[in-house]
Amino acid sequence: ADRRGSSETPFSLGDKPMRFIITAQAGTGEAKAGTEPTFDENLFISYMKFNEEMHKAGILIASEGLNPGARSARVDQHRDNEGQRDGKRHVVDGPFAESKELVGGFYIIDVESLDEAIGWALRAPSGFGNDDVLEIRQLTGAGDLPPEILKIMNTAAPTWSASGWH
Repeated sequence: ADRRGSSETPFSLGDKPMRFIITAQAGTGEAKAGTEPTFDENLFISYMKFNEEMHKAGILIASEGLNPGARSARVDQHRDNEGQRDGKRHVVDGPFAESKELVGGFYIIDVESLDEAIGWALRAPSGFGNDDVLEIRQLTGAGDLPPEILKIMNTAAPTWSASGWH
């Protein structure tokens, strides 16, 4: 059943959706910044069918591929001459050559448990070279935060809070 249509208040204390992000990245030494994988139509069709299967199951919140590392930038915390953070940010332009830094894409899914998220990840196609490793991490939800933090969030960002943050 599709759980995305819930009418529960996003910040109710009993509401703890299990949303996970699954990021796809190359295995160690597999990808190079700025390189595109060879297009394989059958593999691409497998990906689209996998997305369709998750969508029909009502668990797929988002699924996106990311442009190669060559078209990227990073905004880092600036450090002063002594290595201390100074509260400012600065831009570091890509490409980022480290293969461990290249994320090929992601899925955001809403499932009952980490085990279920792992089960879906095990079914995901692989073969483009930027999808050899799938990392699964639970997203922070309202049920993960103490009531005093939720109150601050609702006060500081009432429109965003009411929009359905989970």
